[in-house]
Amino acid sequence: MDSLIGTYECKVDAKGRLMLPAAIKKQLTPVLQNGFVLKRAVFQPCLELYPMVEWNVLMEKVNKLNRFKKKNNDFIRRFTAGVKVVEVDTAGRLLVPKDLMSFAGIGKDIVVSSAINIVEIWDKVKYEQAIDDATGDFADLAEEVMGQDDDNDIS
Repeated sequence: MDSLIGTYECKVDAKGRLMLPAAIKKQLTPVLQNGFVLKRAVFQPCLELYPMVEWNVLMEKVNKLNRFKKKNNDFIRRFTAGVKVVEVDTAGRLLVPKDLMSFAGIGKDIVVSSAINIVEIWDKVKYEQAIDDATGDFADLAEEVMGQDDDNDIS
């Protein structure tokens, strides 16, 4: 799957359904029929939507962890907590389960944002706050992550 592109403001209806933005839906068309996995993000108060093919690649890595190490077992349990298989309905809507909406503090106004091969779903206020909080540090972060002379040969 190609990298996803775009950040979009949307609304969630009273039943917890969000209409996927047309541009994201179009980019996801090749994988729509396979379904998705929706989970809690590890580092931020948002949700991550994985196309099933991307989830399976990630699970192959996780499945290689030695489960006789407590730390690995604890990681797997916490990483997969609240994971749900979800589908986009014929109207292009995605039902976000209530427990995941609660985790991410999602209200009516949300932001759907591409994150390379997955989609992040944020409460709009929390998204703007996360972006604002990172603004001052972003130059340093960019240099540290992308400015190294390593195998990430980005031009």
